[in-house]
Amino acid sequence: MPSFPQKTASKKSFLSFIHNAGNHFCLYFIIRSKQLFLITLAIIQQAQKRDIKAQRHIFEHYGNTLYRLAFRYLRERMEAEDAVAESFCAIFENISKAKFENVMLFEGWLKRITVNESLKSLKKRANFQLISDTDYETIVIRNEVIECLTAAQILELVSQLPVGYRTVFNLYEIEGFTHAEIAKLLNINEGTSKSQLSKAKGLLQKRIIELDEDYAKSKIVR
Repeated sequence: MPSFPQKTASKKSFLSFIHNAGNHFCLYFIIRSKQLFLITLAIIQQAQKRDIKAQRHIFEHYGNTLYRLAFRYLRERMEAEDAVAESFCAIFENISKAKFENVMLFEGWLKRITVNESLKSLKKRANFQLISDTDYETIVIRNEVIECLTAAQILELVSQLPVGYRTVFNLYEIEGFTHAEIAKLLNINEGTSKSQLSKAKGLLQKRIIELDEDYAKSKIVR
């Protein structure tokens, strides 16, 4: 079982830790995430003072959450692991400069850093294409169809969207970014962000409908 780097929370030690952990990295987070303890503002403040124990608590408590967040964008285990490693480097390099009134604001800060690192990795891909010109019809879906789906099924459908659609959908619908913020993150205009979200929803609705063959025959187009 790998352990948190003891000497320093520097980028070098974190990246070394992650790469040495190898295939056990994800398992490590899953196992340690079961040992949950309350993260308080006092622990965060200690971490801001470079307290290694406090930083380790934060690392162990949020590691699995941030990994799942990164994976939602990247859909590749190793890329997600690298994004989380880079995220923790950025977190502990900048934590002393930030101010947090409560734990919720701190958690939002962690997630934004992880989203940024995930997007950096995503945009480095040679085949990354955000904008698609394909239009999908808007379909009215019966409540019964949606209610039959589990949260896991819905997330799986989202994961199957083209990368551009999925990225904007995740940023807007799940992370809560505004179209103005998304435009800045992805170097696009707000209109493009809105258009990609609309197309993502259209395709998502289409795929939900396809799960119910009987309903697919009687779908209503508006």
